[in-house]
Parts: sequence; C-alpha cells; structure tokens
Amino acid sequence: MNLLFFALKFVHYSVCIGLIFVVLLQAGKSGGMAGIFGGGGSDQIFNAPSGMAFIKKLTIVMACIFLFTSLLLTKLSANIGMMSIVNQLSNIPLSAAPVEPVGM
Repeated sequence: MNLLFFALKFVHYSVCIGLIFVVLLQAGKSGGMAGIFGGGGSDQIFNAPSGMAFIKKLTIVMACIFLFTSLLLTKLSANIGMMSIVNQLSNIPLSAAPVEPVGM
C-alpha cells in the first residue's frame, strides 16, 4: 500500500509542476508567456485540427489527472492511518504553570 501511495504522490507532484508550466504557457489577453515561441505565431504551433488549441486540451487533461490523484491520495492517506496536523497538535502537552516574563 505504501508503494502505491508514494508512486501516486510522485505522479501527483509531476502533474502539479507540469500544470503550472502549461498554464503559464497559455496565451492570455496580452500574449502571456506563449510569446516565448515567437510572438503571435505560437498559436499555429499548438493548434489541433479540431480548432481547440493543443495547449488547452493538455491543460484540461492535466487538471483532470490532478483532481483524480488528489482524491486518491486523500482516500489512501485515510486508509493507511495518517493523522491530520490538527490531531497531532492536540497530543502536545501544555505546561501547567504559566511562564513569568524575564526582567520584571
């Protein structure tokens, strides 16, 4: 189970980084970073025959993979007994006596 969890984490992190780059490469209203490929001609490189840009299709696919891996990682982490950070904080003992300020 741990091997599956760590393999899924690797895929998830890879998709996260890839999704960041794909979103940054998309042309916005002012051109965005898509101008890196030579200005306005970048749309001709990434156009698919269906009319929808290849980069937009890639973004949709990567976003779906990101959503799917996020849900699976949540389910797997609950199954292998991982605790929330909030649950871990409740186990920390608090000091019984208040600490006096120094220099008073």
